[in-house]
Amino acid sequence: MPLTVAIVGRPNVGKSTLFNRLAGRRLAIVDDTPGVTRDRAFAESSLAGLRLRLVDTAGFDKGPVESLVARMAVQTQAAIRDADVCLFVIDARAGVTAGDEIVADTLRRSGKPVILAANKSESAAQDAGANEAYALGFGEPISLSAEHGLGLVELRDALAPFAREEDEIAEDETEAEAENRPLRLAIVGRPNVGKSSLLNRMIGQERALTSPEAGTTRDAVLAEWRHGGREILLHDTAGLRRKARIEEKLEKLSVGSTLHAVKFADCIIVVMDAKDALEKQDLTIADLIAREGRAIVFAVNKWDLVANRTAHFKDLRERVDRLLPQIAGAPIVTVSALTGEGIEKLMPAVFDAERIWNTRVPTGQLNRFLEEALSRHPPPAIHGRRVRIRYMTQAKARPPTFVLFGNQLKALPESYLRYLVNAMRTAFGLPGTPVRLNLRSSKNPYTE
Repeated sequence: MPLTVAIVGRPNVGKSTLFNRLAGRRLAIVDDTPGVTRDRAFAESSLAGLRLRLVDTAGFDKGPVESLVARMAVQTQAAIRDADVCLFVIDARAGVTAGDEIVADTLRRSGKPVILAANKSESAAQDAGANEAYALGFGEPISLSAEHGLGLVELRDALAPFAREEDEIAEDETEAEAENRPLRLAIVGRPNVGKSSLLNRMIGQERALTSPEAGTTRDAVLAEWRHGGREILLHDTAGLRRKARIEEKLEKLSVGSTLHAVKFADCIIVVMDAKDALEKQDLTIADLIAREGRAIVFAVNKWDLVANRTAHFKDLRERVDRLLPQIAGAPIVTVSALTGEGIEKLMPAVFDAERIWNTRVPTGQLNRFLEEALSRHPPPAIHGRRVRIRYMTQAKARPPTFVLFGNQLKALPESYLRYLVNAMRTAFGLPGTPVRLNLRSSKNPYTE
């Protein structure tokens, strides 16, 4: 098991910058605005051979009970409680502030080991601020600069005594470990449709902050979960609005984080509001996921508010198949994150969508299908010349991708390619998953 390190501190001291530096990639949103991070973010990393499980937290601050600030503090306290060691970050330029004293008091009462880091120590001018940190009672501070990558060797040496022997890893990870990774599941949708509430209901705890105010979630929130014996990495994401309406810099960064989560997910739950499901932005999001080639499940939230459920569901089914033919037959699950209604049907639909997404069809079976499809509906002639389709094979799964070989295939009309794809969906049981068809035309030896 890796060493769990919670990065804590008051707002705007550079916690997320340090988190990204240690993770080796840009995972958390970074901005000069205080309070950008609201939920916990996780990343597996290694620092000079030391395996780490990093936890980025919201800036620790006090606020009225039930306020967003207070609930952010609860998330940070949960991170401290679950950590093996806490990395307490202060701003060396500002010195020790009243906010730092509040964090220090909380860490002392937690009983957890604490390593003190004075961030933004790029020059000797910040030494005075770092020296003030002795007064916090956590020993000698480590002077580092998350932005410039300074002081990481000293940080590694400070973390090493808290690590177990198995945390010291060899450089090469086995291929079996990489193949047996957890299912990566993302929850996406428009703002304020109940994505975070759905995540909390699914895992049975308040993992993501919720609020009636749109835009509460900024970073993609990661929750590690186990369901039906399967390890799952569950991502809650920021709401996706129409591009023309995105003006603020922070929202642009949040959207970028959501798109990153979509790109690296295996299956995606698209959450829609039952009152206005499948409006234009819902269709745009679903089309984006289909173009990325991800398995997709529609979750229609707030179903407890729907009156005529049978007619409403029938209308949703017809509209999905008509407006999104590229994922016709995609599963639709009606849920209520508020009451828990229908939640038990969601993960079976996800597992089924992932199974279809992983489908492989033997080449012999494919070509028997192709022969029947061509006899039922031969390809049209192009400029008086017959298009010859010779055979097909499956290049890969995830999503199912097929390659068609023949002559003049680039001239085939879209309608005929749709006919082949729809026939494959029916023949091989591929409803609701993106199906890709690549064309490989033989070179004409007489062209030159």
